[in-house]
Amino acid sequence: MADSSGKKRIDSAARMIKASPQTIYQAFTDPKTWVSWLPPEGMSGQIDTFDAREGGTYRMVLTYIGTDHANLGKSLAGTDIVQGKFLALVPNKKIVQCFEFESDDPVYGGQMRMTWTLTALAEGTEVAVDCEDVPEGIRQEDHEAGLRSTLENLAVFTE
Repeated sequence: MADSSGKKRIDSAARMIKASPQTIYQAFTDPKTWVSWLPPEGMSGQIDTFDAREGGTYRMVLTYIGTDHANLGKSLAGTDIVQGKFLALVPNKKIVQCFEFESDDPVYGGQMRMTWTLTALAEGTEVAVDCEDVPEGIRQEDHEAGLRSTLENLAVFTE
């Protein structure tokens, strides 16, 4: 989604993780592993379908934890449901996916593209994520905080 100046919005986060690119890449390609670290703080996840190959699809249900989040949710009360597709899987280097929220609210409509880049470093791997075409209903500061939380989860899982 472009802003009023016509510039495309990109939400980003990055973190150095003390694990090899191979270990981190594997965390993206196993559904049980993926759902254990991907949901940001305050959410849990469930995978309904998962086909980790270029052109493969997935469906994930993210649920807000706690009753104080019942009014949140893009798909249902307290729930975000995403339908995604893997556009590129470059082993140990890059994961590109696009997904849409299942939502009747147009502010959450459209397809978001997410690119994860893994860069080997002497002390581990820099993991960077860039999100393009973020639905306008998602506040940038909230989204970037969620991305940082997901990277923290990935670090805890792989280190």
